[in-house]
Amino acid sequence: SRAGLLLQEKRSSLLHVCFCSVFYLPPQEDTQGPEASLYSKTLATMDSMLQTLVRSAGTLGILELQNILQLLLPFTNFQLAVVQERALARIASLANFITIYPLPQLCPCFAQATVLRHQCSKTHRFTMLGRLVGHLSLCCTCKDKGTCNEAAEALHHLHTFILQQRSRWPWLHDTGQLQLQEGWQMRQPWQLSPTSYASKIFLMFMKYLQPSDQADIIPMAIKSLRASSACSISMAAYMVDVLVADPAFQTGQVPNIVWAIYRNLPSIKAVVALNSLDRALLVLLGKHPREVVSSLLQCSPTCTHVAMAMWKVMLSKPQAVEKVLRELLSMLMNQSLRKTSTSTKDNPRILSLAAAGTISKILLQPTFLREVEAIFPQLFLALLFQVSFTTELTLQEVHIFWRKYQQDLLTPIRSAVQSMRLLLCGMGFESQVLAIEAQGGWDALLSTQTHLMGVRIVAREMMKTPRPLRSTIFCHLTELLSVEDPTWEMIAMVFLVEMLGCTDLNEELNRALEIFPTYLQSQCLGMPSLVLRGILGLTETPDTARKTLVLLPYVMEQLQGADSDASAVALPVLSNMLRLLEGRMPSLTALALADKLQPLFNDESETVRELSIRLFQKAMGLVVGAEKKKMKKEVWDSLLPLLFHLHDQDKRVAKASQEALCSAGQFLKWRQLVQLAETAQAFRISECLLARNRSRAKDYLHQSQPYLQSPQEPLRREAVRFIGEPRALGSLPLPGSLWPSTGPV
Repeated sequence: SRAGLLLQEKRSSLLHVCFCSVFYLPPQEDTQGPEASLYSKTLATMDSMLQTLVRSAGTLGILELQNILQLLLPFTNFQLAVVQERALARIASLANFITIYPLPQLCPCFAQATVLRHQCSKTHRFTMLGRLVGHLSLCCTCKDKGTCNEAAEALHHLHTFILQQRSRWPWLHDTGQLQLQEGWQMRQPWQLSPTSYASKIFLMFMKYLQPSDQADIIPMAIKSLRASSACSISMAAYMVDVLVADPAFQTGQVPNIVWAIYRNLPSIKAVVALNSLDRALLVLLGKHPREVVSSLLQCSPTCTHVAMAMWKVMLSKPQAVEKVLRELLSMLMNQSLRKTSTSTKDNPRILSLAAAGTISKILLQPTFLREVEAIFPQLFLALLFQVSFTTELTLQEVHIFWRKYQQDLLTPIRSAVQSMRLLLCGMGFESQVLAIEAQGGWDALLSTQTHLMGVRIVAREMMKTPRPLRSTIFCHLTELLSVEDPTWEMIAMVFLVEMLGCTDLNEELNRALEIFPTYLQSQCLGMPSLVLRGILGLTETPDTARKTLVLLPYVMEQLQGADSDASAVALPVLSNMLRLLEGRMPSLTALALADKLQPLFNDESETVRELSIRLFQKAMGLVVGAEKKKMKKEVWDSLLPLLFHLHDQDKRVAKASQEALCSAGQFLKWRQLVQLAETAQAFRISECLLARNRSRAKDYLHQSQPYLQSPQEPLRREAVRFIGEPRALGSLPLPGSLWPSTGPV
């Protein structure tokens, strides 16, 4: 309950005050007579009080014990030897007490290195065993003999306690260890050097420490590498080496270790300590590469000199270089836009930026270029995507990096562009860098308004690289685009479409054709028209044109959407594809296109209107055989819209309509219509339509209705004129809704 929590906090606060009051008393040798006796009684009373607190806690005794130990441990790090010794003496007294006073609620599972397959409550665990053993082992190397002896005494009692707990579970009982315990009490610490003694004791305890306990020791051992005592530094280095030799850490423990190295490294000067940290980083990187790389990026998103020193260590071994670069590459590609937190711990956007900055500094080291070359295509594209992603950063995210780069006037996006340039130069593509510069490509990448133009310039220059590299880049782009990701799919598609111009990539083309249907149906603004432009280029190239026919159904679907830009590209693509078809396919496809084209005659885009009319005219000429009868209905339905568009404000549309009407007359074998269309006699054509087939009057009225709302005044006027024809009306009622509701005609 809250009340219980408050009491615990008050008790801890009072204990801390009590420890401070007693531990800072003058040394015992400085007291004489009654004061010396009072000093001894005070410490004895404190020991009794602490034991009473553990006893009175009942079933929560193990929690109370750990709370007291947690309060005592900080005093073992004090520079004053007397404070250290007194704190360690209290720990030794408590350790001796728990060998006598039973703690039946404690689960013995804590006393073995292998985690047992059972569940025990938090109130039954000795969770701070690792930290306690670590502190005591380090204290065994103190220069002060009294402090060293108290630490050794505490470890002796703690070892006895562990063996007692193991004996409660017969399958954990170890007679040999008990015998070692009997002989250990007679051995004095000074029989060995402090470091050798502490090392032997620490190794003995390692047999009982679970991986989580071992992980708890590492940060404190790393911090102890800052010590002034050579013995303490040697012991701490030994502990780090032992603990990371065979790491089996849980999620979250590796970042704690990396953070500990990063925070303490500036204060660590001893060579033995630095070598120990170097080994630790390399071992951790070998077993947990992703955790180590992401943790260091979190420690220093802007890659400070401390972080760079750690990166250099990890890059000092060839096999480690590849791991680091691949993990950084993975971070670069993880630019999820769904994350909005500005904390580096849970925001892949910031980690991605951090990876880009780190790679930029790594590229300045010529010794790593061979490993960089192995992943150049992937790294090049990742940096290009990074530039694109950086243009969308929030102000908060930019601020994290701007603080670092401000003095160099290098914003995050300029840093990403600089990384691309360094990479290309490092790989020997200086000519491409200069060519992109000459065309304004690098500057174009920096702005959201011109960014895609910059991507196209970069892509065109990369098309001049050797074919094996272009092939790899092309294949990697198709692999990335096989999974939709709004973060970078537009950039990847722009680059891919430009590369379709490479005439020697025919073998790789099938990969692109496989993913195009997905992106033709994309909801991303501009994506369908971009893909269609790529397909259009392929249909105009003899070597690749016929391969595009597999996309014919998907291209036809684009005519039914509301995207005029996509339709404007789809129409010439379809025109080219019709030319490539063989057998009956041209006739069947032309018939299928006919009803899809007519709605486009009145599109808002004059380009779409013209192209759709011209494609309809072409389709009429392709239909043969049995399909011709079905096509006649489509042609009859097209006559009135084509008639209206003779008055289109765009002269090209009007011209296309005139030519299509001529072709329609020829298709229907209607010589009068052909003659009138050739001279563009619109009024006579309307009379001719009504006179030829009065049964279609109702259909004509229905077709005229949309043109009454046309944005073009000539088309509205022509629709009204046609509807007003006496022959058109006949006995049919004219709904009021057919008349324009506003504006003059």
